[in-house]
Amino acid sequence: MQSLEAELESARALDVADLADAIESIGFECTRCGACCKGHGEEEHTATVFPEEIRTLAEREAGDSPATDGDSATEGTSDDETDTSDQETDTSDHETDTGEYDWRDVARPMPYGLTETDDGLEGETFEWALQTDSCGDCTFYETTADGTGACSVHEDRPLICQTYPFSIDLAGTSQPMGEAVDEAGDVRAHECEGLGRDISREDAEALARTLKDRAITELEQAIGVRDTYEPADPDPGEIVVHDSEGAKRDDGTPLEK
Repeated sequence: MQSLEAELESARALDVADLADAIESIGFECTRCGACCKGHGEEEHTATVFPEEIRTLAEREAGDSPATDGDSATEGTSDDETDTSDQETDTSDHETDTGEYDWRDVARPMPYGLTETDDGLEGETFEWALQTDSCGDCTFYETTADGTGACSVHEDRPLICQTYPFSIDLAGTSQPMGEAVDEAGDVRAHECEGLGRDISREDAEALARTLKDRAITELEQAIGVRDTYEPADPDPGEIVVHDSEGAKRDDGTPLEK
């Protein structure tokens, strides 16, 4: 297996035109089904989000930026017809005295590797996942006036959301929603009802550029996690998240040594 640095160089060398060719050959049009925004059964929605993306979303929410008007389902993200009146996350407990949003309103520790106890999760994990509501759906997933799904932070959604259902076949990059169901060249496609539909060359190239950017970012983040990692030995009931900036508590604050 190649080193992460070698994989990063491979990601940087990816040809956008070749990626666009692969995307065109597979085909994709978002149907706004919402499957990539919602939990499945007992499994909560899990989408990787990086520290800078979390800060961008937190600043957006703190600034009360307007939600999009339903044009959330462009390349790589989809939504569904769901009544979210009982799904909204109560963020009041996390809001600061200045009205700013807490880190936890945007992200939660990636659950993989954590231990379930009577008092909740504990242990060490790597990276962050987008926060979910009481139904296990992405906290930013909501419906529009016409009843179709929408992402309330569409313009600032994480790279993994922008590029779903595609990923790059490189070690160290995320492979969302299980195994690939189709592939062409370096591009993998994951389960999505929008696959196999016509996509314009312009949209394919735009998606290819973002997909390349995501692969580079994921590998840079993975290298950062590796280089900053030190075992934390958290106390019972405590969660420590190792991201590219070091060890953090579940509220995003640095872990005090």
